[in-house]
Amino acid sequence: MSTHHTSSDITTTNPAGTPERFNDPGIPEHRSRMADRDPKAAKRAERQVVVLFVISILGTIGMLVAYFAIQPDGTTAGTRNSNLALGLGLFLSLMGIGLAAVHWAKTLMSDHERSEERHDQRSPDEVRVAAVTALKDGAEDSGIARRGVLKGAVVTALGLFPLTIAVPLIGSVGNDWDVSKFRHTMWKKGTRLATDPAGRPIKASDVTIGSVVHVVPDAPEEERRTHHWITEKAKSVVLIVRLDPADLKEAEDRKDWSYNGIVAYSKICTHVGCPVALYEQQTHHLLCPCHQSTFDVADGAKVVFGPAKRPLPQLPITVDDEGYLIAQDDFNEPVGPSYWERLK
Repeated sequence: MSTHHTSSDITTTNPAGTPERFNDPGIPEHRSRMADRDPKAAKRAERQVVVLFVISILGTIGMLVAYFAIQPDGTTAGTRNSNLALGLGLFLSLMGIGLAAVHWAKTLMSDHERSEERHDQRSPDEVRVAAVTALKDGAEDSGIARRGVLKGAVVTALGLFPLTIAVPLIGSVGNDWDVSKFRHTMWKKGTRLATDPAGRPIKASDVTIGSVVHVVPDAPEEERRTHHWITEKAKSVVLIVRLDPADLKEAEDRKDWSYNGIVAYSKICTHVGCPVALYEQQTHHLLCPCHQSTFDVADGAKVVFGPAKRPLPQLPITVDDEGYLIAQDDFNEPVGPSYWERLK
């Protein structure tokens, strides 16, 4: 159904194509608010808005204090506490501004509905002057000019909030930006493969054809509790699969990277870094649940579907004298998605 507006009526076209005309109902009758009728209510609403802006100010100050006073100390608990303090301060800063703006608009600013007839995009000069006048009248109607405390609160809150972004950004300039760290993981020659999260070293005989095991570098329990090991683990998680050796399609330079059909690949998707963990035994396909990138484990973990552009990096493995699976070396390329200065 099409509708055509005029200044006094509305014309519609019904399904039969016959025009129908009825009177424009106009703008509904305005309902005044408590703050419009009672000066005390208006003053109370103003104080509430000021309090919300003050909460924002305190949140910004708290976030800046937390940034300098609660520094991560290298432990998981220290990092958690620092992030919690920063997040809480930023939350209060943003929440205060948002709630104050909404409450101000709903209780103090003009809520009269107005309508104007459509006209050319470029209005006549006298109309433009009238529009500027209307904007000034609107500012006057909002009460910002005569509410000094409210004006001070909003200016302070909006002026301080950018510091929550600028200070951490400036503070990060001196941080360690050595991207070569992305090229290496905890895997090295002789490191045993251990189940995740139990940390139990795994033997080749424990892995049956068709089974999938999530593994990490073997380390003492005390080390696995450290913040450094936990953060490095994020790059080092590996998924091992055992196939029938006859099903493997291995490049000539990688024929010794597997052991009796057992292959090991990075668990980090090369698209955006999600964990690749869904294995389809019949097709030998690994699926990333985030964006459905699919890799063929039997053929070098090459991409067979989805947005990923590179195969999963392979970890060369073998066994030690006791039959435990061990790494021959680190990955031959960086794991995960692309980043600056990556050569391949």
